[in-house]
Amino acid sequence: MKQQGFTPIGAENGVSILKGDFASYKDCIVGVVTLEQKDLVSRITVIFPERGAWSSLVGNYFDLKEMLTQKYGEPTEYVEEFDSYSEPKDDGSRMNQVMFDNCKYYTTYETDKGTIQLSIEHDGVLSCYVMLAYFDKINSDIVRAKAIDDL
Repeated sequence: MKQQGFTPIGAENGVSILKGDFASYKDCIVGVVTLEQKDLVSRITVIFPERGAWSSLVGNYFDLKEMLTQKYGEPTEYVEEFDSYSEPKDDGSRMNQVMFDNCKYYTTYETDKGTIQLSIEHDGVLSCYVMLAYFDKINSDIVRAKAIDDL
């Protein structure tokens, strides 16, 4: 992940919060998580701008999925469905499904360096967004090896 033009907006409990542009999306929130008592990054999470309409939200998701697939190859796993008995018929119904935890849209990529997961998320019933998370395998393995050496 290239870090260009990010502005720090907070930090607490091993998480630094930044704001900036990412993958040509403006005003993304980026959380950088370090391993406890270590100066190693274990996870980076990007929260893309909130969307109020399903077409925009799912459009962002598929745009990012296409770019990730171009870079990392076919996903290891993906689920793109609603938990309701019947497929929601319109944008409003689909957004309601997101807001009430009845929407499962996520794609996972496994690489030698770790796991990448793209998903549609929400915070309460007013905020729906796409989230991208990078889970670092190399730094986690370093910490794990040190812990094993301590035994």
